[in-house]
Amino acid sequence: MCAQRRQTQPNIVLIVVDDLGWADLGCFGSTFYETPVLDAAAAEGVRFTDAYASSPVCSPTRASIMTGKYPARVGVTQFIAGHTVGHLQDVPYHHALPLSEVALPKALRRGGYQTWHVGKWHLGDEYTWPEAHGFDVNVAGCGWGMPNEGFFSPYGMPTLDDGPDGEYLTDRLTDEAIDLVCRRDRERPFFLHLAHYAVHIPIEAPADLVEKYEVKRRTLGLDAAEEIVEGERFGCRHLRNERMLRRIVQGDAAYAAMIDNLDSSTGRFLDVLRAEGIDDDTVVVFTSDNGGLATSNRFEGVPTSNRPFNEGKGWMYEGGTRVSQFIRWPGVTAAGSVTDVPVTSTDIYPTLLDAAGLAAMPSQHVDGVSLLPLITGVGDLEREAIFWHYPHYANQGGRPAASVRCGDWKLIEHFEEGTVELFDLRADRAEAHDRAADEPRRVRDLHQRLTAWRHEVEALVPKRNPNWQPDRPGRGVDPAHV
Repeated sequence: MCAQRRQTQPNIVLIVVDDLGWADLGCFGSTFYETPVLDAAAAEGVRFTDAYASSPVCSPTRASIMTGKYPARVGVTQFIAGHTVGHLQDVPYHHALPLSEVALPKALRRGGYQTWHVGKWHLGDEYTWPEAHGFDVNVAGCGWGMPNEGFFSPYGMPTLDDGPDGEYLTDRLTDEAIDLVCRRDRERPFFLHLAHYAVHIPIEAPADLVEKYEVKRRTLGLDAAEEIVEGERFGCRHLRNERMLRRIVQGDAAYAAMIDNLDSSTGRFLDVLRAEGIDDDTVVVFTSDNGGLATSNRFEGVPTSNRPFNEGKGWMYEGGTRVSQFIRWPGVTAAGSVTDVPVTSTDIYPTLLDAAGLAAMPSQHVDGVSLLPLITGVGDLEREAIFWHYPHYANQGGRPAASVRCGDWKLIEHFEEGTVELFDLRADRAEAHDRAADEPRRVRDLHQRLTAWRHEVEALVPKRNPNWQPDRPGRGVDPAHV
């Protein structure tokens, strides 16, 4: 049984890793990457096997975390400043987190919290940087979606001073977070949003760690194995002449080194919480903004594999949206807890308000629900379905689509062909067997739910591109004919 919930406000640390796949931690199944610190932290709390990002790309998910709303409701449905066309036109979207939103840090600051942002923001230009949304401190948060000058200093970043030549960005951000903890106002709780740029491209890591995994590759015989296969052509115009690359096994030494460094950096931060005597008074939420980069083009590369899940970042399949997530709250979460209840990134906002003992804001986090029943082990969530809407072409090969998960069943609607696929995730988590033709009633029910939700949130659906010539056969079945 869990201990009784505390009456005082805990400190809150929200760690969001960029592009970390579901299978990129040892506790979620990786046998190549080494993550002993994160595995141990997950074992001390609740591990969510069916946690999802609200989008298969970064900015929309980050908007959902900050607002408690689905990206389609916020109006941020694509990574900011992305724009692609193909068989379908692109749809417009907000290129910044609207200032009309009462963002999570603003709500926590009103509740007495110190609020700090360290790392990636990617939710608009300067007038909507973290300070505009309730953060007292902003370190390294700007409009960048990746370290434009690389992971080694000089960074050339407008919101982070350069360090000594060769300093590694993940280490630097951890140092900045540690400094904030050590210099905090000890009379007030703090909310730290530690949003690492790792493990996004460019795939760069300290040389000694890269060599460690090069040796491991050779020891495991991966240097002689088929790791990447070539697939179909891309659907978006700017990559139309390229064929997709898919990584089918984890084995990229530099990517493994980035994860290794992230793990040890997290360990340094958690050690400081213990040294400061506040470890037991701190909630740690660990998650990612989308699935791992498993399919892409030759420029981006394909550093990881999300198997057993299908595809990765940019796709509506499980590999694109399912993420590694855990919540650790000493004295509240029972060590070793695991839940397979589907949760999504909109839930973080009401969960943290609940943990802080602050009143819910249902008109703001309208799509999120508090995970406290799962965290405490008392009760369940009252929610029937989770929705996604990504009406854009992705650089990784994904095409405009929407989806809904209800129980163990997931339906994906493909906007190019106007067709759907249906999967039983309990029996087929790899989404290898489309059940749409076998389950016509379930298809109709889920498609009606998805359509009704889309109308409710006023989601935009892309229209045909009159200047495009289709170059491939369709996929799935027409929901009107099942």
